[in-house]
Order: sequence, then structure tokens, then C-alpha cells
Amino acid sequence: MRMHYSSVSMLKYLTLLLGAFVALLPLVVVLFTSLKSRAEMARSTALTPPEDWLNFDNYKKAFVDGNMLVGFMNTVIILAISIVGAILIGTMVAYILNRFSFFGNKVIMGAFLLATLIPAVTTQVATFQIINELGLFNTRASAIVLFMGTDIISVYIFIQFISQISQQLDESAMLDGASYLKIFTRIILPLLKPAIATVFIVKGVNVYNDFYIPFLYMPKTELQVVSTALFKFKGPYGTQWEIISAGIMIAILPTLIVFLALQKYIYNGFTQGAVK
Repeated sequence: MRMHYSSVSMLKYLTLLLGAFVALLPLVVVLFTSLKSRAEMARSTALTPPEDWLNFDNYKKAFVDGNMLVGFMNTVIILAISIVGAILIGTMVAYILNRFSFFGNKVIMGAFLLATLIPAVTTQVATFQIINELGLFNTRASAIVLFMGTDIISVYIFIQFISQISQQLDESAMLDGASYLKIFTRIILPLLKPAIATVFIVKGVNVYNDFYIPFLYMPKTELQVVSTALFKFKGPYGTQWEIISAGIMIAILPTLIVFLALQKYIYNGFTQGAVK
């Protein structure tokens, strides 16, 4: 029995090591490529370490020529407004669906679920026409409006957390004369901090990494974001992979720092939100 347990434990750790290796291998390749010159890339393989570990010329060129400072500024503006809006809308929707019984409650939940089953590519023509008719094309507002849409995962996470909050708190507050808005802002929202942190990270990473929406709806150079800033280094006659790799490493740093700072909220949010 002990030998069997040891074998299972060893297999578990080998599987975890294999998964970590598969996840980290692309990052290692990108890191090595970002520190190589074009000539060095031509005579070496992707897994060959760079000859000079202090060669940051590609990073300088990616940041300056790619105008990544503008990209970071636009990304921060779009991300901050859209995430705050999505969290407010998501928490309010979850609060209403969980705390109030009304005709159409289940229909609304079904509509959220149905929206996730429809391939996004089938609605892009209609979405583009709506954004264009609203006069939002080539503005940051186009991306903000599209990113602000609350997805079903966020709603479910908020609903699971709200369901764990005793309704007696609501009733006690109502006896003291509190309105539904005050109950929501003073009681519900403060208790949703782990769920809000989880949604902030999950949706924030999606917004930060998204390329399609900024590329399609904000083609102006001054409206570029981090994900589109490096696209100029790809052309019909060649791609400067060493510079693109340097830009990728620069873009990874903010998400890595935020993840390390808020990782406990992410894990707690998923584990607590999964159990009612």
C-alpha cells in the first residue's frame, strides 16, 4: 500500500513538473530571443541561450520605436474604465438576480448563458455597424463599451458570493431604514472584495491581452494599445521577432506584478465562488 501511494505521489509531481515545463518553455524561448541580435538568431536555435545576457538593444527599440508608452497609457485608460464599469454592472446584476424574485429571472440568466454559446465571429458585422452608427469608431469609447459587457463567468462568481451573505443583514438594514441602494453599497459590495479581485484579474488580463478589438475599432496610431504597439514590427517582407519578443517581455511585466500581488485573492475567489 505504501509503495502504491509513493508511486501515485511521484506520478503527481512528475505531471506537475511536466505541466510547468510546457507552460514556461514558450516564455524561455521569448526571453532568449529578446536578448539576441538578428545575426545571432540566424545562427542559433530557439533554445540556445543568448551570448550577451545584458543586450537590451531590442528592449529599447521596442519601447521607443513601438511607442509603447502611448500604448500603456491607452491600455490603462481603457482597462480602468471598462473593468470598473464591468464590475459595477456585474455586481448589480448578480445582486438583483440573487436577492429578488420576479418574472423573467430565469430568462435573464438563460440569456447570459445563451450569449456565451453564440460564436463571437457571427456577430462582428452587426457589432461593428452599431459602434460605427454610435460614432464611437476610432475612439477609446468603442473598446470601453465592448469590454464593459459583463460575461456570465463574472455574474456567476458574484452570485455565488452574494448567496453566502446572509439575507438577515439586508433585513436588519431595511428595518433601520436603509434603501436597496444603501444595502448594496454599504453591505454587499464590501463583502464582495475577494470576488471583485478575482474578476478584476481574470477580466483585466483578457482586456490587457486583447488584440482584435483595439486593432479593428481603433486603427489610429495614437490610439494603439500594448497588444497592437508591436504589430508595426511585422511586415510583408519580414518580421523582427527579436524586437517583438522584447516587447512581449515588457508587456508581461505589469500583469506578472499584479498577479503576484493579488494571487491570494484569485485563488480564494475561485475556490469560494465554486462552492455555495
